[in-house]
Amino acid sequence: MPDLRYEGKHMSDNPVLLAEERSEFGKGASRRARRAGKVPTVLYGHGEEPRHLDVPGHDLFLIVRGNKNALVELKIDGKSQLALVKDVQVHPVRRDILHADFQAVKVGEKVDVEVPVVVTGEPVPGTVHSLEEFTILVKAPATSIPEHVEVSIDGIEAGSAVHVSDLKLPAGVEVELDAETVIVSIQEAAAEEAEEATEEAAAEGDAE
Repeated sequence: MPDLRYEGKHMSDNPVLLAEERSEFGKGASRRARRAGKVPTVLYGHGEEPRHLDVPGHDLFLIVRGNKNALVELKIDGKSQLALVKDVQVHPVRRDILHADFQAVKVGEKVDVEVPVVVTGEPVPGTVHSLEEFTILVKAPATSIPEHVEVSIDGIEAGSAVHVSDLKLPAGVEVELDAETVIVSIQEAAAEEAEEATEEAAAEGDAE
C-alpha cells in the first residue's frame, strides 16, 4: 500500500496529493478507507472514464477549508494530473470529509466555477447596501481562478447599484451572467439606522 502524504507545494505552486486507485467499491469499502484516514474520490473530465481514487483525508481538508475551488496536483502511480475540486461532501456533525469529486484540467484550459462576492468600502452615510448575488459564476483559467470577486461601494448613493458590467475582473476572467445583473444595491437606511450612522460618523470626527 503506497504511503499517502501531503507533499506541500509543487513547482507549479499547487498542493500535491498522493492518490491511489481504488480496488474496492461500495459502502463497506468507503468506510474502511475513512477509518484508514483516506477520502474516497472520483476524478472525471476530458472524456475519460471516471477514476476512483483514495486521497489523504486530513490533507484534503487543509487544502479545501479556505478555498472551495482549490486546484491540486494528483500524483497517481507516479504520474501527475492537475485537478479542480468540484464537490466536497462533509459529515453534518463531525465536519470531516466523506467524499470529493475532482475535475481533470489542463494548463491554459478555462473552467466554469462559482466564486464568492466580497463587498469593500463604505457607501454614502445614511444608506445601506444589499448583496443581491452572494456568489457569481465565472469562466476562468484553471490555473488562476480568483478566490473572490471584490465589489467596491465607496461613495455610492441611495438608489444606485453595482452591475456585472461594473466589475473589475482579473485578466482572462469572464462573468457568466448578464451584464445588467445587479450584484449590490444601495438604499436609504431606515430612520434608526441613519441616526446611528450619523452618530458614528460624528464620533469618528470627534476622535480625530
